Amino acid sequence: MIRKPVHVAMYSGGASSVYVAYHMLKTYGRENSLLFFANTLWEHEDSYRFMHEVADYLDMEITYRVDGRTPEQVIYDYEFIGNSRLVKCADELKVRQIIIFLEELRDEHDLEPILYFGTGSQEQQMVENLKEFFADFLFEPVETRFPLISTILEEIDIKQIIEKEWGIKLPIMYKLGFSHTNCGGRCVRGGFQYYAQLFQTWPEIYREQERMEEEFRGNFNKNISILKRDEGPLTLREYRDELEQNGLQRYLSFDDNTVPCVCK
Repeated sequence: MIRKPVHVAMYSGGASSVYVAYHMLKTYGRENSLLFFANTLWEHEDSYRFMHEVADYLDMEITYRVDGRTPEQVIYDYEFIGNSRLVKCADELKVRQIIIFLEELRDEHDLEPILYFGTGSQEQQMVENLKEFFADFLFEPVETRFPLISTILEEIDIKQIIEKEWGIKLPIMYKLGFSHTNCGGRCVRGGFQYYAQLFQTWPEIYREQERMEEEFRGNFNKNISILKRDEGPLTLREYRDELEQNGLQRYLSFDDNTVPCVCK
């Protein structure tokens, strides 16, 4: 069966994803395009503002999907807290919602989805993982495209284009120094630099993550943590003690290759 193609931007509160959506729309037109957003319920309110202002600029509606659980609830459901290498929250709250949506497009609307990600060449491992996952998707592969690698010149300043040419303020998390906008600063894939930035910017949210980790460790009697050092656990409470004793600056300069979530 030959289905009509539909171009689907994996839309989020990140600058890369919205610029890829813009590029997709210019190439294929609004009538052949969709913006897809899987809501984790943890996003910063300014990220929602940004997504909606960009959608208005593009004259497009956002297709929302929501599991209904927060990442913390997923962590308890699977008794696994997650880290930069492996998470269940993204699998459940983002990837699973994408799968359900793709099945709807094919089975209910006779459409063949082509997915667009705002992932760049600096995240090559994520690109390969996404290609492999959707190539083996159920019984039929789903085509994935990465315009920041294949089409768009990476020399362009996407953030400046959004602010200067589109007239839309970037999400506040960029302004505050975060490398991405996932989950309002509570991303369990964040590393040392990310959590140092969180502690400096929003210490109350850091302590929320610390509370979640401590309660999880106690409830399940597991010696695991979000951060790792020398292949062993380093709790957020222990890391906070280091930050308070040694000063934040040395940790804010770490390049620990924080891994963004699937939609970026």
